[in-house]
Amino acid sequence: MSHPQLFTPEQHLVAAKQGLGLPVIVAICGSTRFMDAMSKADLQETAAGRIVVRPGCDMKQPHALWGDPADAEALKHRLDELHRAKIRLADEVLIVGDYIGNSTRSEIDYARANGKPIRYTHPEVDPYGDGLPPVAGGIPPEVQG
Repeated sequence: MSHPQLFTPEQHLVAAKQGLGLPVIVAICGSTRFMDAMSKADLQETAAGRIVVRPGCDMKQPHALWGDPADAEALKHRLDELHRAKIRLADEVLIVGDYIGNSTRSEIDYARANGKPIRYTHPEVDPYGDGLPPVAGGIPPEVQG
């Protein structure tokens, strides 16, 4: 007697996205020092027909939400969890910028552990040297810098 195949939550998500006919979802990652480049990448990816998720808070800029150090630490933890959820939701990850710090390296490792293809605006910073080549048309120069 054969047993029905049980699907993982990830497999259910992939099937649901396919069933809904959703376009590719791209999670933009990188240092918040590259927020302007992330906005440009968001524009390019959206114009290419992809759904984009990316960091929504730049905690390096002053704001009342993270003005108190205790609030800032709790918020950073929640934002890190939220960003990992965006990576799980995404079909692929785009690393923006020409610098990989500890947080971005952690995002790359998390994406790899979850089997997500990774592209780079600056492939030379790929810590593993095996990122996907740029999509058709590549990463426009205005996003690279």
